[in-house]
Amino acid sequence: MLSLEIDIESPWPPAHDWADLALAASEAAAEVAPELANPRLTASLLFTSDAEVHSLNREWRAKDKPTNVLSFPMLERDDLLGLSADGPPEMLGDIALAFETCNREAADKGVSLEHHASHLIVHGLLHLAGYDHEISPQDAAEMEALEIKALASMGIANPYCD
Repeated sequence: MLSLEIDIESPWPPAHDWADLALAASEAAAEVAPELANPRLTASLLFTSDAEVHSLNREWRAKDKPTNVLSFPMLERDDLLGLSADGPPEMLGDIALAFETCNREAADKGVSLEHHASHLIVHGLLHLAGYDHEISPQDAAEMEALEIKALASMGIANPYCD
């Protein structure tokens, strides 16, 4: 199973176990995208602020604004799919979640922060696995279907329904 290196910074509220939530989301993602279940894989997950995500987005994507989640893949999809289960650890990539944006979006959608964060973690992991909703409508539909299935396994409603 994919190993997560998790760092939780302020302003994420300490009242919730974000690490357990992240592990559950990664297991759900691996159920729908089995390439994520490779035991050699490691990914880092940073729960952080809008300011930090804004800085990362500006530096690495030339977008001068915060966003809900950023994914930085370190393996090409073909390399991931060809990765054997035996061998040294491989870094899949990094994910960062912005608290203020995630919290605002959850409130706007009328869902819990925990459910929205779960969705964004699954979304980020699928990006690390090489899925990309921005390529075409077909790619977007494929990625959304995987997200819906993963979230359903966690008891979370389809995030794309009104």
